[in-house]
Amino acid sequence: MSAMLLPKDKWPEFTGRLAGKNLFAPALQGGIKKFAPVAAGDTVTLDEGNTTVPPKALLFPQTETLFRFAEGEEGMELPAIDEAAVLLGVRPCDARAMAIVDKLFRWDYEDPYYLKRRELATIIGLACSEPGLNCFCTSVGGGPASTEGLDILMVDLGESYLLEGLTDKGQALLDEFKDLLQEAGADALQRKEQLAQEAAAKIKRSVDTAGIPEALPGLWEDPLWQRVSAACLGCGICTYLCPTCHCFDIQDEVEGAAGRRCRMWDSCMYAEYTKHTSGHNPRPTRRERTRNRINHKYSYYVDKFGVIACVGCGRCSNLCPVNIDLIDILRQVKAAP
Repeated sequence: MSAMLLPKDKWPEFTGRLAGKNLFAPALQGGIKKFAPVAAGDTVTLDEGNTTVPPKALLFPQTETLFRFAEGEEGMELPAIDEAAVLLGVRPCDARAMAIVDKLFRWDYEDPYYLKRRELATIIGLACSEPGLNCFCTSVGGGPASTEGLDILMVDLGESYLLEGLTDKGQALLDEFKDLLQEAGADALQRKEQLAQEAAAKIKRSVDTAGIPEALPGLWEDPLWQRVSAACLGCGICTYLCPTCHCFDIQDEVEGAAGRRCRMWDSCMYAEYTKHTSGHNPRPTRRERTRNRINHKYSYYVDKFGVIACVGCGRCSNLCPVNIDLIDILRQVKAAP
C-alpha cells in the first residue's frame, strides 16, 4: 500500500474525476449536513465537524424496498444493487461504526442488501484535526486518525492532502489518480502522526469504559435508569442519528394489485418497538427503553461480537433536544455500587 500527496491545487480535478464514480460527500441540505451526491463541476468542501446524518444512510437506507410483487405474477422483483460508489470525507468514527455494524449484518444471516452496498462502496476518510465538544472516540477504541473501516485515509497537511491506501480497493483508486499524486516522504508521514496526536490531545471529554459491560447486568433495577430517563421525550434522535444503530421494521405496502415489502429504520426508544400483539409491552416506559439502549451498546453487543457498539461521535449528546448526556450516563454506571 502506498502513501501519496495530493496538492490542494489539484483538488477540484480530483473531486471532478471522482464525481464520475458516483461520488458522495458532506453537503448542507435544508440546514442539515449529510452525505449527498456530487455532480461534475460541483465544489466539494470538507469543513471541520461531522455530518448530522451519518453515512450509514447510504449503505443502510432509512427506507428501502426489499422486493416487489404483483397479483397474478410468479416470483418477486428484487432491487438492483449494482452501482459502485465513493464516499469522500467520512470521519474515522463513522468508518469504524461501519466495521462494527458489519459484524451484525454478517452474523447468523448475511444481509444481501447492506453487504452488497458495502462491497461496492469505497470509503475515503478524513482524519479529524478539531474534535467536537462531545467527541470521545479515544474512550471506546477509536481515534481522530483511526483507519478501521476505511479504504483510504486522508489527512490535511496544509498545502496538500496525504492519501494513504489501506485496502486493495483503496490502492486501486489511488493508482487511477497517479497523474495528480506525488509520493509521500517520511516527513509527511511523521507530520501525519504528529497531527493525530495533537487532535487526540484536544479531546476534552472521556469516560473509562473498562468494567462497564460487566457491571450493567447487575444494575437492572438500579434507580439510575429512572434518573437518566426522566427528561427523555422518546423522540428517537439518539438512535436515528447514531452511526451504529441498526434496528429496523419490515412492512408490506399494497396499492391495487401490486405492492412491495420494505424495510425502514426503527428505534428501541419508541413505545411500539416491543409492544406485543396481546398489548403487553416488556418495556412500558422510557426507563426500560433507556436501560435497553445503553445495555445494547455497552453489554449485549459486547457479549455477542466482542466490541462496544459506540464510536464516541457525540451525536446523541449534541442533538438530544433535552440535553441527555451519554457520557454522564456511563459515568453513573461506572460509579454505581
